[in-house]
Amino acid sequence: MKPASRKSITHDKKLFLLEQLAGKIRLDSFSCPIAEYNEYLLNEAVRSQNDRMALTWLFRERSTGAIAAYMSLIADAIKLSVTEKELHNLDYPFKTIPAMKIAKLAVSASFQEKYRGIGSLMIEMAAHIAEACNEHYFACRFVTVDADIEHNESVMEFYRKNGFVPNDEMNNKRRKVVSMRKDIIVQD
Repeated sequence: MKPASRKSITHDKKLFLLEQLAGKIRLDSFSCPIAEYNEYLLNEAVRSQNDRMALTWLFRERSTGAIAAYMSLIADAIKLSVTEKELHNLDYPFKTIPAMKIAKLAVSASFQEKYRGIGSLMIEMAAHIAEACNEHYFACRFVTVDADIEHNESVMEFYRKNGFVPNDEMNNKRRKVVSMRKDIIVQD
């Protein structure tokens, strides 16, 4: 049931801040519908960050400090078919193309009820981080994700709505996830 009073997050961006996970932040109040994602934030995110395996970003409500959402980002490279390379005007002999992966993305159940668009805003922020990498550190053409169809069959539609397309070269019909990409270069 969608509450009619849910606000669009695009009108209330100033109510939130995006910050890197730090040891002093309480995580135990975060709860999303997928237990595995709660478990990751509570028990694995700090270790993954300390081991340089994933960098976790928290989207927190300014007034309360509550975690509305989080995403863990990692470096990635994807294989594209010849047709996929042509689609993106990538005439290079490289077997892989540089990318940044959204390894985890979860929105708190209570904030899902209160606001629309938090997940989409998180994807927008990930794209901005990837663009900053291009400007200052290293090349990154795509934002990628393994859409978790095991826990949410409609998640592919969410990612499609946010500009992602499936990676033909990376997908296997027996997987519990579907590899997807979003080109961060605006094509004219």
